[in-house]
Amino acid sequence: MRVLLLGANGFLGRFVADRLLADPAVHLTALGRGDDADVRFDLAGGSPGALTRFLDAVHPGVVINCAGTTRGGARELTRHNTVAVATVCEALRRSGCGARLVQVGCASEYGPSQPGSSTAEDAVPRPGGPYGVSKLAASELVLGSGLDAVVLRVFSPVGPGTPAGSPLGRLAEAMRRAMQSGDGELKLGGLGVHRDFVDVRDVARAVHAASLSAAQGIVNIGTGRAVRLRDAAAVLARVAGYAGALHELDVPPGRPSPGGPSPLGGPAPAGHSPGGPAIVAQRGESAPEGLTGAPLPYPDGCGSWQQADVRTARDRLGWRPRINLEESLADIWMEAACRI
Repeated sequence: MRVLLLGANGFLGRFVADRLLADPAVHLTALGRGDDADVRFDLAGGSPGALTRFLDAVHPGVVINCAGTTRGGARELTRHNTVAVATVCEALRRSGCGARLVQVGCASEYGPSQPGSSTAEDAVPRPGGPYGVSKLAASELVLGSGLDAVVLRVFSPVGPGTPAGSPLGRLAEAMRRAMQSGDGELKLGGLGVHRDFVDVRDVARAVHAASLSAAQGIVNIGTGRAVRLRDAAAVLARVAGYAGALHELDVPPGRPSPGGPSPLGGPAPAGHSPGGPAIVAQRGESAPEGLTGAPLPYPDGCGSWQQADVRTARDRLGWRPRINLEESLADIWMEAACRI
C-alpha cells in the first residue's frame, strides 16, 4: 500500500510515520516544507494543480494529513489549517489516483462541553477560538468533498515530544526548573481544567487503523476519561521525584478545593493526590512568569471540561487506547529531565 503522509515532521506526524514504517506492507512517502521531507511542498501556498501532478505520479492509495499549526493569528491558522486542506481536497478530486484521505482533526472543533458529559461525533461543534474554527472549516471541507475520507478528531495528545508550550509541557518545564534551583514549592495556574489526554503513540495506531478501514465521517480519538490537570501535575511530580508543594493559583470563586475522586488512582483527600505532593489552592495571586499551567481563559477554546465518547473508534476502527497517562507523563518528564 502506497501512503502519502503530509506533516511527517510535526508532533503527531513523526509518530504516525514511525507506525507506518513498521508496517512492511506500507510504502511511505513524506511530503512537507522541511528539507528532510521526501518531497518539498508548501500546502498553504502551493497550487492544487502541482499537487495533482504529484499524486498522479506517485499514485498513493491513502493520503494522511497531519499537517497544520496551533500557533499564530486567525490569518495564519486559516492558511495552514484550512487553505492547505482545501488544496489537498481539490488535488485529490482532480487526480486519478482515487486515494483515501485520513484527515487529523482536533477536539477544539467541538469547543466547550458540559462538565461530566462525553462528547460524541454528532455533537454540534461550537469552537471557542480561531484555532478550532480553522480546524472545523478543514473538517467540513473534507466531509463535503465527496472523497473517500475520514476525520479523526484527536482530543489532547501527550507523550514523548509533547510541545513545551502545551499545558503538560509547561508543567514539566516548571518542575524541572524548580528542582534545578531547589525550590520547595511551585505556583501553578489553571489546574482546574479537565482534558481527555491520549498518548501520541495511541493516536498513531488510530491513524494507521483508519487508513486500513472503510470508516467515513468523524471518529473521536481519546480515552473516554477526563483528567484534571491538577491530578496530572501530582502524578508528574511523583514520577519526577519532586517532593515540594504545588500551589494552585486563581481558583474560581465557589469551586471546591482540590480533592474528591482522582481519575488517576481512586479517592484522594482534599488538597492531596496519592503518592504526590500537596496541592494548595490560593486566590488573588499571580503566577511567576514561566511557572504557569494552562492560564485562564482556556487557550484551546475548550472551556473547563472535555471528554471524548470513543465508542465509534472502538466499533469502526477496532481501536482502543493502550498507554496510560502515567506512562505518557513519565516520557514527558524524561525529556524535560534531559535538559537539567
